[in-house]
Amino acid sequence: MTDRLSIAVAQINPTVGDVAGNAALVEKFAVDSAKMNADLMVATELAISGYPPEDLVLKQAFQDRIEDAVIALAKRLHEQNLPAVLVGAPWRVEGKLYNAALLLDGGEVKHARLKHELPNYGVFDEKRVFATGPLPGPIPFRDVRLGVMICEDLWFPDVAECLQESGAEFLISLNGSPFDVNKVDVRLNTAIARTTETGLAQLYVNQICGQDELVFDGGSFVVNPDYKMVMRAPFWRESLMLTEWSRTPDGWVCAETDVQPSLGEEENVYQAMTLGLRDYVNKNGFPGVVIGLSGGIDSALSAAVAVDALGADKVLAVMMPSPYTSGESLEDAAQCADMLGVRLENINIGPAMNAFEQMLAPVFEGRAPDITEENIQARARGLLLMGISNKLGHMLLTTGNKSEMSVGYATLYGDMCGGYSVLKDVYKTTVFQLSHWRNKHLPPGAMGPEGMVIPERIITKPPSAELRPDQKDEDSLPPYDDLDGILRALIEDEKSVDDTVALGYDEATVKRIWKLLDRAEYKRRQAPPGVKITERAFGKDRRYPITNGFTKQI
Repeated sequence: MTDRLSIAVAQINPTVGDVAGNAALVEKFAVDSAKMNADLMVATELAISGYPPEDLVLKQAFQDRIEDAVIALAKRLHEQNLPAVLVGAPWRVEGKLYNAALLLDGGEVKHARLKHELPNYGVFDEKRVFATGPLPGPIPFRDVRLGVMICEDLWFPDVAECLQESGAEFLISLNGSPFDVNKVDVRLNTAIARTTETGLAQLYVNQICGQDELVFDGGSFVVNPDYKMVMRAPFWRESLMLTEWSRTPDGWVCAETDVQPSLGEEENVYQAMTLGLRDYVNKNGFPGVVIGLSGGIDSALSAAVAVDALGADKVLAVMMPSPYTSGESLEDAAQCADMLGVRLENINIGPAMNAFEQMLAPVFEGRAPDITEENIQARARGLLLMGISNKLGHMLLTTGNKSEMSVGYATLYGDMCGGYSVLKDVYKTTVFQLSHWRNKHLPPGAMGPEGMVIPERIITKPPSAELRPDQKDEDSLPPYDDLDGILRALIEDEKSVDDTVALGYDEATVKRIWKLLDRAEYKRRQAPPGVKITERAFGKDRRYPITNGFTKQI
């Protein structure tokens, strides 16, 4: 009878659709696991296809390629005398497609376990593409019965209970669990709940990557039957960690090894934005990014994230002053670019404003200037930035935050132009917090400089779009502390107007924000993707109808 197992935990960064590359990545980690004398290596959910594959997984050719790659990988592992590998992949069984955990051992796919609980809420829609697997039994491996679960299987008691009752000796959970600010504690508490119910130790492995609007933070861990965490992998980077398991009179336990520390909220959010942007740019093959650097805090923080993600040499900043741009903004943008070490171009949009005024004069005759002329300025800047993006191949990074996008304080085809937004799910008050945090900390893995990277005046001066004389954001919006509190209640908590007012906010203000929030849905549908940070990001998390009579009744 086997009394000891060495299990390597492979926290990897796969790419959706790159089947050959993902299989090679698993093989590379298996080679390193062999050097650790591991008996088994555990990789992440759908590592071979990348997660989430969405409707790509419905393509027959894609399914064929995955099957061929898995079979070939199993043979290569055996030929090199590498450890057995437990890895996630889409897998066909009797004509149906499943989200599966596959044990590759002895040159073949020895066992398959099929995901039973398919998430169909928030950002998840697995019932759209996968069939539901049966309640599973354990996988036999070296005389040990492994209780294998796949992500959502962990979040309900049925699968773990079935595994325990059918003889599983400890639990292994393969995950593609996306980040949000509350997820780390929720994952651990959920795992402990399953261990409490079953009395079994648990190994939890999570992927690390950015995939479109989702980002995955890693943080794989092991919890023993006494609920003690005895291993935790780093957050926000790939890792391979060896865990040593032994049979005791009370069941299997894992020896204590490295337990990486938890991170503060600011660092987690900043790392999420950085990894999300890095993987989006690099995996899509962009040579770099271009960003409009206005002298304001949103563009300054976005530029800092871009430099930390990609390096200063891959970030081009463009200042586009108008007659309403203050001297302070020109100075602040130049100082910020200098601190970050990025190239800064200066292109005055005054000639474009004059040209549009002349072209539109016959149509606008007899009408006083209003927000239309302000939007033309934003659209002139968007046109310039998109022209630079087209010519150089750099992706345009937009800089709008969640507070602005919530209430429509943004211009379609203007400051909303671009391919990606790192602040899309970040409220303005959080923008200020992150800017202070980054000036004091250089995150691990960041490619930017140490020390202050955002001038203090950018953080402290009143925010302004500078589209008319002496304009301030709070001329049009409530103070950001109030605005963000109201928005969190309406968006994350789905509170009614009355319940939000009961929190202490002015009723007229709450009703106004409620209406602005819903009326701006048509703008958000046309916004670029951005990193999911909160529990309720715009897009897949929060989908409201554009044509909506309910708001008119408030």
